[in-house]
Amino acid sequence: MIYLDNSATTFPKPAEPLRRALEQYLQTGASPGRGGYDLAVEAEYEVEAVRRKVIRFFGGNEGWRVCFAYNATDALNTLIQGLTQEPCHVVSTRLEHNSVLRPLHHLAAQGRIALDLVPFNDQGYVEPEAVARALKPDTAFVMLNHASNVFGTVQPAAEIAALCREQGVELLLDASQSAGLHPIELEKWDVGGLAFTGHKSLLGPTGIGGLVLSPRVNPLPTRYGGTGVDSISLVHTMDYPHRLEAGTINLLGVLSLGHSLDYVTSPEHKQALARERELFALLRDGLAAIEGVELYHATGPGERLPLLSCNVRGMKAGDLAAVLDGDYEIAVRAGLHCAPLLHQDLGTSPYGSVRFSLGAFNTQADIEAALEAMTCIADVACRR
Repeated sequence: MIYLDNSATTFPKPAEPLRRALEQYLQTGASPGRGGYDLAVEAEYEVEAVRRKVIRFFGGNEGWRVCFAYNATDALNTLIQGLTQEPCHVVSTRLEHNSVLRPLHHLAAQGRIALDLVPFNDQGYVEPEAVARALKPDTAFVMLNHASNVFGTVQPAAEIAALCREQGVELLLDASQSAGLHPIELEKWDVGGLAFTGHKSLLGPTGIGGLVLSPRVNPLPTRYGGTGVDSISLVHTMDYPHRLEAGTINLLGVLSLGHSLDYVTSPEHKQALARERELFALLRDGLAAIEGVELYHATGPGERLPLLSCNVRGMKAGDLAAVLDGDYEIAVRAGLHCAPLLHQDLGTSPYGSVRFSLGAFNTQADIEAALEAMTCIADVACRR
């Protein structure tokens, strides 16, 4: 199989970080923060070491906080609902993934928020001035998809954050796609925080993600339970990180994330990312040269990730993906990619598009095989 669905989850995973995490877990697998004996203290020490590593990776500084979650969706729900417990106004965009759109839609339907969604331009970017125009006196925060999982466009977070801060509003990022592929400098950009997941380009396992928050951003808890601290009180603690981490955390996932961060910051992996971008250019240019292939990607200036969406004229996206899988053993993603408003505006709803997303372990042979397959498929479709 040729795997070109790395935006859904990266595959294969590098084995060494997972082996190291498992060995560490087998040695110090007590419940962190749930006992005063040496093994529990050691487990808590290892978790705190990963928190510090996450803060450094995302460009945070002293005072920044990390709260772990199952994934970015879990973290985004915690963040959005924790910051909207009073009626307020929220700004987001029509690029967003359902991990953002559905919580916001739920709150708007309940009358808890007023919601404005900023459009994207014809290149797939959100213009900073458009965000600024949407802000109101009661805007609680702006929620921005840092990198589109359909276009691959990386939004100008620093410019948007600057305009938001001028009006006293925090910019928060969904970094599900960008984390591990594009540098993020939270403190430098003056961003209020982000949600991330470990199983995409951070090359970790599924089931681990979290929030990285500025000291300025303090969501209230949305879930309550045991934290290992202040157990005499029936009121959930407001201390970090426990206020947003009810129950025992995923220790094996946290340890795996720590070792994966070591891997993705290594010189060897940085070289692999450079090759990945070269292969993406080969794929992009090759698809653009095939008659009948319609590409949906930015062509002008601006940062972008090594992924793109396309269709073959005369074919539904699901049918195209099925042929690539069944006849050529090429795995891609088809459909709306959980970004329904984007596809409405793009004109590809309800069937969506086929997405090719590269990973660090793809080869030139993979890309050449994909281009050969698309050439054959498009040729047949155009002759119908």
